[in-house]
Amino acid sequence: METVVRIHKESEYNEILQQAVAVIETARGNAARAIVSTSNEMHWRIGQLLYERKLDSSHGAGVVTRLSSDLKAAYPKMGMSVSNLWNMKRLYVRFHNSDPKLQQAVVVLPWGHINHLITKFGDDDNAILYYAKETAHKGWSRALLVNAIKLEMHKHQPEANISNNFAVALPEIQAACANEIFKDSYCMGFLGVTEPLLELELERRLVEKVKQFLLELGQGFTYIGNQHVLSYNGKDYKVDMLFFHRGLRSLVAIDLKISEFMPEYVGKMNLYLSLLDRLERGKDENPSIGIILCAEKDNVEVELTLDGFTKPIGVAEYKLIVPQKELKQLITDEIKTFNQEVADKSAEQSKG
Repeated sequence: METVVRIHKESEYNEILQQAVAVIETARGNAARAIVSTSNEMHWRIGQLLYERKLDSSHGAGVVTRLSSDLKAAYPKMGMSVSNLWNMKRLYVRFHNSDPKLQQAVVVLPWGHINHLITKFGDDDNAILYYAKETAHKGWSRALLVNAIKLEMHKHQPEANISNNFAVALPEIQAACANEIFKDSYCMGFLGVTEPLLELELERRLVEKVKQFLLELGQGFTYIGNQHVLSYNGKDYKVDMLFFHRGLRSLVAIDLKISEFMPEYVGKMNLYLSLLDRLERGKDENPSIGIILCAEKDNVEVELTLDGFTKPIGVAEYKLIVPQKELKQLITDEIKTFNQEVADKSAEQSKG
């Protein structure tokens, strides 16, 4: 059971001050250990001291303010501000009863990273553990950590067998976001196709129902146009459909194919992306992304074909028939609508 002491006398304050000084001196003298972990051990010990002395905003604010003043006078570059002292207590309170794996993952992080994680995720151990491990493994700066959290990367870890080269063609965080945004397969049952189509006819129907297509693509897409012309070196090149994604801040070119995937499609898309980046990409925008939509694809063939290409390209399948589960729901909804219309008409006739 932890010892808890109330502060009533000057001697008790001096005792706390001496204990805090001892913690700081131990950390300063332990030069052989890693700077970050030593610093965080100091934060941990001071936080433990404040916790065990039951110092909080209601009972002890004045003591912590005085302690901060004395410690800053003795150690002006050690970050002993009032807010930091409270953060040290928060660190201890948050993790002293946590799983040792979580404690070990957190203690090696820079102090600013730790405070940001606690502020953002509170008691969510899984989220904190994910970002702590990723930060330690990949050397994320605080700015990268903040960006990763905004993108909710802990919720959207990429699947193992995705048919794209985003991991090597895009910055890490943007690649993770792109893997979440772009699907491996798209349902285009809303087109009502019952017979084979030519590519231009497929494109025409998608343009006619672009709102439904945008819903299938997901949030963040803005439609720019179809058969988008890129003129270069005396030649015109046409992109089937062009979008912009607000979250990725990237142009997205979509190439429609009525056949199964063929390796030569990648070279054509690579050319489109080079032209988009050269001719239309804004200064504050990220690299353009290409998606090849095919009737079928072989993941192994796609992986081999993408090897060596540096432009971000993904390959996905589309399905023109509504899946059985969705079709059943559509039929159920239609029956309900029909029955309601019949009931409404009967009610009107009865009134008449």
